[in-house]
Amino acid sequence: MRRVVVTGMGLLTPVGNEPDEVFTALCSGQSGVTEVPGWNEVPGLGTRLGGLVCGVDTRTVPRKQRRTMGRMAVLGSIAADAAVADAGLTPELLSSGRAGVAMGSTTGSPAELERFFAAYLQSGLEQQEGTLFMRVMSHTLASNVAGRLGTFGRLLAPCAACASSTQAIGAGYEAIAWGLQDVMVCGGAEEMHAMSAGVFDILSAASRAEPTPPVRTPRPFDRDRDGLVVGEGAGVVVLEAYEHARHRGASILGEVLGYATCCGAGHMTSSNHAAMVACMRAALAQAELNAEGIDYVNAHATGTVQGDAAEAAATRAVFPQGVRVSSLKGHMGHTLGACGAIEVIACLCMMHRNCLAPTLNLEQVGEDCAGADYLREPIETRVDKVMSNNFAFGDINATLILGRT
Repeated sequence: MRRVVVTGMGLLTPVGNEPDEVFTALCSGQSGVTEVPGWNEVPGLGTRLGGLVCGVDTRTVPRKQRRTMGRMAVLGSIAADAAVADAGLTPELLSSGRAGVAMGSTTGSPAELERFFAAYLQSGLEQQEGTLFMRVMSHTLASNVAGRLGTFGRLLAPCAACASSTQAIGAGYEAIAWGLQDVMVCGGAEEMHAMSAGVFDILSAASRAEPTPPVRTPRPFDRDRDGLVVGEGAGVVVLEAYEHARHRGASILGEVLGYATCCGAGHMTSSNHAAMVACMRAALAQAELNAEGIDYVNAHATGTVQGDAAEAAATRAVFPQGVRVSSLKGHMGHTLGACGAIEVIACLCMMHRNCLAPTLNLEQVGEDCAGADYLREPIETRVDKVMSNNFAFGDINATLILGRT
């Protein structure tokens, strides 16, 4: 198997749209959670909070290309542009057939789905636009990014809820490791919509707290956590075969050392502790590491009561000696299919700066989450190897292990 490295990254988040800006926000306790305009008028919606991406000029994507894109695909395309530029990929390399795309999301564009059904229920198919399906199909993100970049290699579109972009990076890693591609542009994106938040609200998994200010929630691993806050965003990394990157003189930002994904075959919405453990251990085995070799675990922890407790128990089982842990959901909310890629980029920033970001709003660790070294303040320390976890509805688990080169 070939070594796989990261040579480019781009992201859009509720706390910033550049890696340096996001890292600073994470370490200085900034939050992107705010009241979402108009949500107080949505019948039956109990939550009012979300994490919004701001300061993005969507017109950087040409209008002709935007005709087949919802906001999700636009955000993903802008992040992909940034990652490709960061990696220094040329149009010739992208179109060589040795470069591919793996981009995941939870669904097609929710706003476009709403438009479709509003028109359909009123007048059937008579008023539907010809390009609408391209915006609502589940692989709209991957297809639009590939079309914009002009790639002719593999096109993969994981649709695995909160594990989508982690699986996308894992699939890209495997394609390169086995020599099937030299370069893969990987990640995920989501857009803000009441439908996304409503899914969790119906399940009593969304935070309904009305803190002053709103940035006081969500509260991953905290005793008083009451649910997640949905966010939007995009994260994209360029993966590349190590020798290929060296040959073209690319800057290497980190290395993917291991990856695993598995299904717990259990409850559709309740996390399976045993499956989480199996996933983390499988990733460690592929990376040829033991638990003591990991310096930091970037947790999925979204602020839900059951999910955080199950993840904490799984982390205790894999790291009985203890390990430093934090979750980034307190800063930006849960960006769903984008969170894995955004968190991978954050982890790479932490490694380069030898500084670990804390969990925002974690004031008192819940008794059901105790047993790890939860970071509540930034800590300066050498960081060589990190584990990034994401766990999704449908009992889907995904783990990546990253390291310095």
